Amino acid sequence: MNSTRRTNRLERETSPYLLQHALNPVDWYPWGDEAFAKARSEDKPVLREHAR
Repeated sequence: MNSTRRTNRLERETSPYLLQHALNPVDWYPWGDEAFAKARSEDKPVLREHAR
């Protein structure tokens, strides 16, 4: 198992809602060009979570 900690992009966000997910092991991307480019390059859909 790789012991290198992967940086989560949400750690750089200022939104309290996004920051609560910053320690989640999922490799989240904030909504934007980087997320869309990654999805296109891997031919994967973009999933969006809607917060209330």
